[in-house]
Amino acid sequence: MNVEKIRYENDLTMYESLLKHRDVIKVNEAISRMEEEGPRSTRRHLLATSVFLSERMAPKIHKMAKECYERLDLEIPLELYVFSSPQYNAACFKPEDGRLLVMFSSSLLESFDDTELRFVMGHELGHHVYRHHDIPIGYILRGKRRPDPKLALELFTWSRNAEVSADRAGAFCAQNFHAVASSLFKLASGLSNKTIKFNLEDFLAQVDQMQVEDDAPNQRASQEDWFSTHPFSPLRVKALQLFHESNLMKKSGTSKADLEVGVQGVMSMMEPNYIDAKTDAAQSMRRVLFAGSIAVAEATAPINKKEIGVFEDFFGKGAFKSGFNIERIKQELPSRIERCVELTNMTQRMQVMRDLCLMSSADGKHSKAERSVLESIAKQMEVPSSFICQCMDKEIKLD
Repeated sequence: MNVEKIRYENDLTMYESLLKHRDVIKVNEAISRMEEEGPRSTRRHLLATSVFLSERMAPKIHKMAKECYERLDLEIPLELYVFSSPQYNAACFKPEDGRLLVMFSSSLLESFDDTELRFVMGHELGHHVYRHHDIPIGYILRGKRRPDPKLALELFTWSRNAEVSADRAGAFCAQNFHAVASSLFKLASGLSNKTIKFNLEDFLAQVDQMQVEDDAPNQRASQEDWFSTHPFSPLRVKALQLFHESNLMKKSGTSKADLEVGVQGVMSMMEPNYIDAKTDAAQSMRRVLFAGSIAVAEATAPINKKEIGVFEDFFGKGAFKSGFNIERIKQELPSRIERCVELTNMTQRMQVMRDLCLMSSADGKHSKAERSVLESIAKQMEVPSSFICQCMDKEIKLD
């Protein structure tokens, strides 16, 4: 299979957009000028601070690397390094002098079994396959000139999406979902299987608990989540579970489109809370939620007390006024949606649709008319209708 086919769509879309951003272009140009003035010293640093793993010293590790190379269709010469550390860690560096450099911590190599190591190896190689080093996120975020907040948030969001793609490359190499999940458990906990018995169901239950917490109005991802370069490990496992259940990994699996919808829903749990944010994008999202919730509630009957209660959970006590010109608000909905599509990405629009589904389930059911309005809004927002089905089914089950 062409490894590009398994790349996470949100990673690719944001990658292509960020490469055109003027600040990213400027930093890449500056890096190119520095490289012309003198060679980079990554390999020199690795040779001085870690141990080069020759094929004679680590035949098993090199065999895994060759297997991953074949699966990911790579040909560039590879050098492997190990450094002393009690923490589980690994990294792939931008190629230098025609070589790809990958390093592992000593504890990781000693505590991970063969299949788990194959996942880690594939993950690191995936960053090279998908050209993630083309966006120098470290230079931009930690440079002398700080990026504007909007670009910073986009970079953090893209980095999390890039990790999803790299995870898929690793899972494609490992071909064993349980081992993949076990690897992420070890990376998250710092534990080996010597003291704790890993349980996949219990680990995935953390995602369910996060969703329970997030389902309360105004309880969205904390600010710490927004500035994380990696998705939380339970979310990564959930995203990989969806990947393993897709037709990218098995013939009878779900479609790529349904896979991406599911993963986007999982990843949205780490996006900023647009209800309180001050940005133009957040304001456009609130305006759609405000008008859309009224349009959905009015689809079958006048807005009832339960619906007003949920509405005010989002917008504040007394936000719903009986004197609203409901028809005018409904008429403004298409223009509000158009503005929202202009300012937001798919994950953000999915957040709005998820909240609309939540608000429409206030009375514990969805009428055909409400569903029709939701699907119409989703179409205008360019959100797949299958996401609406997932949200509504979930809310009904929770009730």
